[in-house]
Amino acid sequence: MSSAGPLSPHVRPRLFLLAVAVAAGAVLIDQGTKALALAELSEQDRVPLLGDWLGLQLAFNPGTVMSLGSGSTWLITLIAAAATIALLIAATRARTAGWAVAIGLLWGGAVGNLLDRLLAPPGFGRGHVTDFLAYGNLFIGNLADVILGVGVGLGLLLYLRKANT
Repeated sequence: MSSAGPLSPHVRPRLFLLAVAVAAGAVLIDQGTKALALAELSEQDRVPLLGDWLGLQLAFNPGTVMSLGSGSTWLITLIAAAATIALLIAATRARTAGWAVAIGLLWGGAVGNLLDRLLAPPGFGRGHVTDFLAYGNLFIGNLADVILGVGVGLGLLLYLRKANT
């Protein structure tokens, strides 16, 4: 598939379905691990995985990374909803399998955390994201955050690869 010419009429729907499948898998993994964390972990105790570097500990985050914006949860929810819609549109325009996967990862990670903001306590649109991956004493995140990071990394690699060809 060349990025120079138009795509076959059969390719674009397949790329969209690939993005949807990746996003759906990401959401299922994220929400499943959050449910497991809620059932098995506590906010007081940390379970070490790699010494002090990585562990498991339950936390509820009203903000973004490192609780930034914790007083503006409703605004973060609106931004996440807009990003989810933008990623849906981007998925319909993916031109390669690599971009479909990158967009699907971003879309799935965004939806995973958006579901918490919409459905988790303390209320609709103000929900706190369930976190459980404790990175030393820096912050506690979740798999949606990891999935978003992988999606950004893949997107950067694809962009740089094209820029260097």
